[in-house]
Amino acid sequence: MNLDKIKGYINISRKAGYLIIGGEKLKNYRKKLYLIIYDESAQKNTLKIIEQYKDKEIISVKNLDEITSINNCKIIGIKNKMMSESISKLLKEGE
Repeated sequence: MNLDKIKGYINISRKAGYLIIGGEKLKNYRKKLYLIIYDESAQKNTLKIIEQYKDKEIISVKNLDEITSINNCKIIGIKNKMMSESISKLLKEGE
C-alpha cells in the first residue's frame, strides 16, 4: 500500500472540505457520499453507521488514525468522486 499517497489524498480532501470525520457527522450527513473508510477496530456504534450506507463503497483499514493524522479517528467519509476513486484504488492495490 502506498501510504504516503493515501495520506496525501486524504489531507487534500480534508483541506478542500471533502472529508467528513467521525460517526456523528456521518450519521446525520444526507448529501452525496462516495467512499467510507473505517478502522478495523471500530466498535458497534460505528458499525451501525456503516450499515446505513450499504449502497456506498466501504473499505476497512488498520490504523485509520495514523493514515488521517487525526487522533482516535475510526471512520471518515469522502464526498468527492475523483478523490474517492483514487483513494479506493490505492487501498485496494495494497490489500
